[in-house]
Amino acid sequence: MEQAVQAAVLCVAAALLALVVRRGSPEFALLLTLGATAAVLLSLAGSLKSLMDFLGRLVGESGLSRELFVPLYKTVGIALVVKLGGSLCRDAGETALSSVVETAGAVCALLAALPLLQAVLSLLLELMR
Repeated sequence: MEQAVQAAVLCVAAALLALVVRRGSPEFALLLTLGATAAVLLSLAGSLKSLMDFLGRLVGESGLSRELFVPLYKTVGIALVVKLGGSLCRDAGETALSSVVETAGAVCALLAALPLLQAVLSLLLELMR
């Protein structure tokens, strides 16, 4: 909760500063936005480590194969990167590039989930026999 409030305050302050700076220099406004983004992501590194440790424990205790969880992790990572990249492109005024990032993310997410889809298909084919 505390980290979310800190992130929100930092991002709102950066957005307000970027709004003021954008009139004179749109490039610096984008750099300010990128800097705030990097600062928030770096501050979340410890929490992300705790989350990954828990997910590793969950996989270990569930008795399920680790290969079933890897596509899930990849898909979530792709979604987060695409959301951030698309938003930064839109902030820079590049809506076409934002759409390309989102399309590429959808294709990559499907590719990451392909092993799961193949496992479901083979299970269905086996059940039909």
